[in-house]
Amino acid sequence: MSYETQPLHYGDLVRDPRVEKARSLLLEALELHRSKITEVRPPNPGLVAGYKSELERLAKARGGATYFPYISSGMGNGPLIELGDGSVKLDFIVGIGVHGMGHSNPQMLSASIDAALEDTVMQGNLQHDSASLWMCEKLLAFSRLQGAKLDHCLLSTSGAMANENSLKIAFHNRAPASRVICIDNCFAGRSIALASLTDRPAYRTGVPKALDVDYLPMFHPSDPQGTTQGAIRTLRQLLERYPKQHACLWLELVAGEGGYYPGTPEYFETLCQICHDHNILVIFDEVQTFSRLSRPFAFQHFGLDRFADIVTLGKITQVCATLYGETLKPKGPLLSQTFTAATAAIRCGLAVLEHLEKSNCFGDDGWNMQRHRYFRSKLEAFASKYPGKLSGPYGEGMMIAFTPGDGTYETATKMLVKLYELGLMGFVAGSNPTRLRFLPPPGVTTNDHIDMACKIIETALESL
Repeated sequence: MSYETQPLHYGDLVRDPRVEKARSLLLEALELHRSKITEVRPPNPGLVAGYKSELERLAKARGGATYFPYISSGMGNGPLIELGDGSVKLDFIVGIGVHGMGHSNPQMLSASIDAALEDTVMQGNLQHDSASLWMCEKLLAFSRLQGAKLDHCLLSTSGAMANENSLKIAFHNRAPASRVICIDNCFAGRSIALASLTDRPAYRTGVPKALDVDYLPMFHPSDPQGTTQGAIRTLRQLLERYPKQHACLWLELVAGEGGYYPGTPEYFETLCQICHDHNILVIFDEVQTFSRLSRPFAFQHFGLDRFADIVTLGKITQVCATLYGETLKPKGPLLSQTFTAATAAIRCGLAVLEHLEKSNCFGDDGWNMQRHRYFRSKLEAFASKYPGKLSGPYGEGMMIAFTPGDGTYETATKMLVKLYELGLMGFVAGSNPTRLRFLPPPGVTTNDHIDMACKIIETALESL
């Protein structure tokens, strides 16, 4: 964000020669140290014992071990991250999509310096700075690129809160309707209400039911016509069984936790149109998909702009948000929170959006789709070379996955651990089959990084 648009008093502080000198020195030091991180490497033997102790203490403090034996050193370089034991991993999951600019990015450091100069660490209902305004305006501008009618933007600290707000808006506007329609294998979040939506019984263990949720079968490429017609048939049955009781259709356009199944325009258009015909709102959950396909939003990628009643997003933007139209504006104090996000998160999010916009990230032949096609071709070659060991790939844009071996959770976890040991970070997704998914940082991932990842994947496949 240009400093010329900042308030004069704040701009004067930012442009103070002492601040600019400090900024320059910090960026110079960052570049010196990040430039030393160029490839995957094993731990430093002298750091292993102390690192193990830290992991054990962390597990005790948080009530359980971390998913990976991972504590960052605080330094990285793009998709490469250095850990506290001196090892370097190729991070192709980036906090499940959070670090879209990779690690130790100079633009993020510069944005954090700006944030540190302010007196407000956290933005909130009673305390905003101009960055909150800029973030709202930028997200709304992105959302309206192809004609979606989204007028308002509410910032929040998490994707779960963004989704909670989307449901509140929908129920408020369509009261007394109280049911939600979702797609099977969906993931909405881990609050009590969102656990009711998430199609994972284990995530609801011991938690009381909060919402009435009905599920439609997800599109599957093995039977595109059958699964599309099955979803339409199920939707019509639900509408007949529960007339006027559904407030919204809640959709992930690429099933993230569900296994990286993208739908098709035909599949989504038909479901959305039926819902609109029955006065049911459509919510697009873009917490994971935002900025990873051919357009900023997945609903734009699939050409669904006219159905976008409410949209949620997060992860890569550092701050999360709920977008909605003027006609859905609540009639009462429904939407409020003490914290919207840390000032540093908002400013870093703006830096991410600016970079993605200027780096040819979007478009049918933009950075995202080029990287997808390249990574996909490599994985397709592995599927042919190692039959029975890898199938796929699946996903869309900078969301890509494959099924290892027989697709059981045990096989997928075994390979995930092997990849981590070899220096590549991914994560599991879906069930029956369980897949390994990757979310390479879209702002900085190159073909060389993909080659590095594929070399590790092939080594792991040979060991299966």
